[in-house]
Amino acid sequence: MSRPQTLSQLFALDSLLEPEEIAIRDTVRKFADERLRPYVADWFEEAKLPARDIAKELGSLGALGMHLEGYGCPGLSATTYGLACLELEAVDSGIRSLVSVQGSLAMFSIHHWGSEEQKQEWLPRMAAGDAIGCFGLTEPDFGSNPAGMRTHAKRDGDDWVLNGTKMWITNGSIADVAVVWAQTDLADGPAGIRGFVVPTDTPGFSAPEIHKKVSLRASVTSELVLDGVRLPQTAMLPEAQGLRGPLTSLGEARFGIIFGSMGAARDCLEVAVDYAQTRQVFDKPLAGYQLTQAKIADMALEVGKGHLLAYHLGRLKDRGEITPEQVSTGKLNNVREAIAIARECRTILGANGITLEYPVIRHANNLESVLTYEGTSEVHQLTIGKALTGEGAFR
Repeated sequence: MSRPQTLSQLFALDSLLEPEEIAIRDTVRKFADERLRPYVADWFEEAKLPARDIAKELGSLGALGMHLEGYGCPGLSATTYGLACLELEAVDSGIRSLVSVQGSLAMFSIHHWGSEEQKQEWLPRMAAGDAIGCFGLTEPDFGSNPAGMRTHAKRDGDDWVLNGTKMWITNGSIADVAVVWAQTDLADGPAGIRGFVVPTDTPGFSAPEIHKKVSLRASVTSELVLDGVRLPQTAMLPEAQGLRGPLTSLGEARFGIIFGSMGAARDCLEVAVDYAQTRQVFDKPLAGYQLTQAKIADMALEVGKGHLLAYHLGRLKDRGEITPEQVSTGKLNNVREAIAIARECRTILGANGITLEYPVIRHANNLESVLTYEGTSEVHQLTIGKALTGEGAFR
C-alpha cells in the first residue's frame, strides 16, 4: 500500500502561495481546530453561538477586517483574507459568516464609504472584536432586487428618520452597530439609496432573532426593525450613493465565499477519505472499492480546481484587476461544487453521514444557505450570461 497524499500535495497548492500567506493560513487553521472545531457540533445542535467571545478571539488573531488598511486593521492581502475564510469555513459556514459580515460588509462599508469620524469611532473597536457589526440590505420581499427596498429615510430638520424592516441579517441581535441601506428622496429610484451607520441602542431599533433554522444554526440570524429611528445627518455614509454602495460591499463578501466554500468541501472530502480507509465492508476497507475511489477522485478534482480558481481570483484582486463578473464566476462554481461534494461525501459515510458526530451533513445544510445568500446561483448565472452575450436578462 502506497502512502496517501493530501489534496494539497496532489495539486501542489502551497507552491502557489507566499511563505507569509502559508504562515497566516496555518495560524488560522490551528486556532480553528483548537478553539472552534471541538465545540461547533454542539453549537449547531443547540442553535447557540458564543459569537461575542469568538469575535474577541478573532480580533486578537487579527482576522476581523484583515484585508483593510489602518484603524487597527492588519492590511493583509485579499488572498490571505481568502485563506483565512477557507480555514474558518472548514469548521463551519456560520463562523466564516460572522467574519464576512463583520469585515467585508459592515467594516468595509464604513472603511470605504464612511467619514473619518465614522471610521475612527467604529473600525478600531470592530477590528478588535469589541464591537460587532451587521449589514442591513435584504428585506422580507426584496433580496435579489434590492432596488425595490421599502425601508426609507426621511429628513426631519437636521435629522434623518428611518422606518422599515430588514431580514436574514447575520449578527443582527448581537450587533453594536448596523449599516442600514434605505431609500431617500435625494434622487429618484435606486439612485436615492443611501447607507446609514446606526448604533443599535438608538431608540426605535430592534433586532429579534430568527429561530427554527435547519441551516447556519451556529450563526446569529435576525430581523432588523426600524421604527422611527432618528439619526443625525452625520450618520449617513457620505461617499455612498445609489446601489453601488451596498453592491460593492457584497462583492467583498462574495469573494470570501469563493474561498470559504472550498474549506467546507475540503473538510467533507478529508473526513470521507479517512472514513473510507477505516470502514470495513465485506472484509476490506471501503476505500479499496472502485466505486468509492471514483467518487473520491471526482470530488478531489473539483475541490482542487475550486482552490485554483480561488487563488487565481485572489491574485487578480490583489492587483486591483478583479471584476464583478469574475467574482460571480467564483461564487457560482465553488459553492455549487461544494454542496455537491458534501452530498456525495454523505453517501460514503452512509448512515453515519447524517449525524453530527461527523461534519458532513452540517456542511451540506449550511451550504444550502451559502448557495443563495450574497447572490443566488440564478443571479450569478445571469451576471455571467450578460458578460458573455452583452444581453441583460434581468427584469
